Amino acid sequence: MSLPRLGIDVGGTKCLGVVLDDAGQRVGEGRRATPRGAEAIVDTLAELAESLAADVGGVRSVGIGMPGLVTRDGVIKASPNLRDVADFPVGAMLAARLGRPVEVDNDATCAIAAEWKVGAAIGRTDVVMVTLGTGIGGGIVANNRLVRGANGFTGEIGHVVIDPDGPPCPCGRRGCWERYASGSGLARLAREAAVGKRLNRIVELAGGDPEDVRGENVQHAAREGDSDALAVIDLFGKWVALGLANLTNVLDPEAFVLGGGLAASADLYLGPIQRWFTRLLYAPDLRPHPDLTFATLGEYAGAVGAALLADVHQ
Repeated sequence: MSLPRLGIDVGGTKCLGVVLDDAGQRVGEGRRATPRGAEAIVDTLAELAESLAADVGGVRSVGIGMPGLVTRDGVIKASPNLRDVADFPVGAMLAARLGRPVEVDNDATCAIAAEWKVGAAIGRTDVVMVTLGTGIGGGIVANNRLVRGANGFTGEIGHVVIDPDGPPCPCGRRGCWERYASGSGLARLAREAAVGKRLNRIVELAGGDPEDVRGENVQHAAREGDSDALAVIDLFGKWVALGLANLTNVLDPEAFVLGGGLAASADLYLGPIQRWFTRLLYAPDLRPHPDLTFATLGEYAGAVGAALLADVHQ
């Protein structure tokens, strides 16, 4: 039996590492807090990788998933979720520390690699992953190949502008898709409605201040059957569906895999998203519709995909 593969998913608050056997099963796991600054991040990744490798008697490959713009040679050009990091050659720095090659890619690209190979998209040849978390990330498989783009930046779908006069985005522009269709977008939609003297139950769950409304409050009220909360989720589903319809027009996938934190409440969102998607799609009666499914690997998708990078990078 060959040595297992190691992958680490670097997030804004934690680094999650896993070790996979040949069947894609997790045989090791570890977590560390994400530090601030490039040198400290490399120190943490090296320590975590060495610890996990020692636990299983060695690994055959190491992969890292990072948020932001990741070049094909493993340089983080920009990352909104990592502080004090820009033009960060994490691949080269970590390879030097570990004395071995290290594969690096965007975290959402890692997530689609994982769902494609061992998760919800097994057997698919054309699939798009949309991660609905604080923001929106994306990963694309086309013609049975992982798409990385000329520079490695494929998948920044959350920053497609759908309303140039819309709310400011942390990226510096206005009206990006993730301002409407992410977890923070859901909360913003609810706060706007609450300030308009609606959403009484949601505001109550938030402690009485409309400005404190969060997505969890909307979900809680919706599960109670609150009509205002259900209306917010329907509006949110429309914004998600608008982006999916645009992606369908460009990429013509056979399936979407929806991941991120909101996937944990798939039962609340899938119906509205599917209904609006049918209404917003170009020529909906004259074409096959891509399947809409939710990710199965949860928080492990990025780390599992990172472990698979040496196999899927082409």
